[in-house]
Amino acid sequence: MTRSDNSLSSFVTQPYQPLVANDGRSYPKLTVVTPSYNQDEYLERTILSVLNQQYPNLEYFIIDGGSTDGSLDIIKKYEPYLAGWVSEKDRGQTDAINKGFRLATGDYVAFQNSDDVFAPNAFTRVADAWRKNPDTDVFFGDMYITDEDDVILEEMRAPKFCVECQIYEGMQVFNQSLFISRKRLEQFGLLDESLRFVIDYEIVSRLGVQPSVRFQHVDGFWGGFRVQPNAKSSTIQTVGLNEHQLVKEKYRPQLQSSLGPSFWSRYCRLRKLVTFVLQGEFGYVRHRLQLRRSNQN
Repeated sequence: MTRSDNSLSSFVTQPYQPLVANDGRSYPKLTVVTPSYNQDEYLERTILSVLNQQYPNLEYFIIDGGSTDGSLDIIKKYEPYLAGWVSEKDRGQTDAINKGFRLATGDYVAFQNSDDVFAPNAFTRVADAWRKNPDTDVFFGDMYITDEDDVILEEMRAPKFCVECQIYEGMQVFNQSLFISRKRLEQFGLLDESLRFVIDYEIVSRLGVQPSVRFQHVDGFWGGFRVQPNAKSSTIQTVGLNEHQLVKEKYRPQLQSSLGPSFWSRYCRLRKLVTFVLQGEFGYVRHRLQLRRSNQN
């Protein structure tokens, strides 16, 4: 259901105050990479959404593509709390993220675009889940859709991972709420730099078809995808849809199931419905069904 009465604004604008806390528990090292280019309107909120997690074992890189707005001043403001940053011409967003991933030393890595944000307690949720299941390769959560002012417009809930649904139905996991084992990335390769729009869909699909890779959905909203007029995704209806189809065709032959698109299309819709009904999310189910009907009209 819509959540326009709520906002992430206070969390992503709260001034950062480093805390020294040791509760005696172990924390996996988390590496976050933010690719950035001329996004000074939103960049500081992205940075604060990372630092305000107050996560005790964090490595944070900002990879800027040579911004000419006020981005560098913002980055330098937070330089003492960064593992590193660069500002230089690159080959685009995916190249920038991979630069950061090559620098990473964390157990798990994530990327958060410079106009998106993490939600409160996202990193704590990852650590709590890791302590219970340390052999998990991919942790992912739910996601908000927000406006330019961090007001929550929509909830995007995810069920347990199913690679067939990922391939046949489309995106099941979003980079705004995703952490991947660095060792698995090194094993199966970094992000595909030939893609512009569906890099998260591709890497999740690539890992998903590997029988040995273990996914775990963790309850809670970890991130916010910002709807804003200059977002790259605002033109996804052209190049993005073509890229999505190419990725789908690439990994569909690697699925273990012999069942076809017709079965999986119906199964994936029913699976979501049953999952959220059993969780008692009746308002969310009703809202998603209404959206589906309106999109079909």
